[in-house]
Amino acid sequence: MSYQLELRHFSYFQVLAEELHFRRAAERLFISQPGLTRQIKQMEEIYGVSLFERGTRFVRLTAAGVYLKKEVDTLFHNLERVEQELKAIADHDALSLRLGFIGSAVQSILAQLLITLKHEHPRVEVDLQELSNEAQVTKLLKEELDFGFVRIDAIPKGLTGIPVLTEHFSLVVPYAYPTQQDNFTTLLALQEEPFILFSKDYSHSYFDLVMSIFKDAGFQPHVALRTVNALTIFNMVEQGLGVAIVPASLKKGYTTQVKFIDLDQIPQRTTLSLLWNPKVKQRGINVFLDIVQKEIHA
Repeated sequence: MSYQLELRHFSYFQVLAEELHFRRAAERLFISQPGLTRQIKQMEEIYGVSLFERGTRFVRLTAAGVYLKKEVDTLFHNLERVEQELKAIADHDALSLRLGFIGSAVQSILAQLLITLKHEHPRVEVDLQELSNEAQVTKLLKEELDFGFVRIDAIPKGLTGIPVLTEHFSLVVPYAYPTQQDNFTTLLALQEEPFILFSKDYSHSYFDLVMSIFKDAGFQPHVALRTVNALTIFNMVEQGLGVAIVPASLKKGYTTQVKFIDLDQIPQRTTLSLLWNPKVKQRGINVFLDIVQKEIHA
């Protein structure tokens, strides 16, 4: 067998694995359909496995093909990152980072970290993505994010993390609500109120933690509305549609007409953590970690 695998073979395989249709894949690749078939056959002969099942009306990946698709996606993703890093090195101190975050991270520590990062590395390029906790974990595992700021109770397998901020909760009430910080006694007094909470899509573990607050208070809340957006919660509370419980850091950065009652006497605390995938190798990772470590130990 005189031929060897080249990068183009993997590119052809990747496109066919996405299209699962030889004609469409060949059109995307600007090659003939017989040419694509020949390249895939070469791969299968070299590896000694079938990568695709072919029928009269279908093309699908075999188990070997599914495995190779995952590895090829990682391969091309890493090659893209290498290209970005080489361009950054050629551009001297230029860095790029992809940061995922939940809304409360902006009001607590993320803004200060970005200020410090920009001060020390003025030419840094930061791609900020506001995402739910679960969406960040998924992107981190796929190496589509460099860091994620999340509220979860355990670090997922395959990721590394550190706590960056632990804080108490606050009760959010309308601006002219009868109960305010100076006359608040117990959460039980609000058991008849509808509550507006972060949904489970925000974080299953965070939702369970908030529900434990109600359990300790001795009642099951009427959860009228759920959302993953803090501003939506505050707007709903402002309109008198209910009251809410949120991390205390969300008191900062919003201008809605609501009041906050600190729940610092209850035992529940919520921790904002920084997660990253140790498989991702690029200069910005250590640079940002150094800034985070200095900030949380300041």
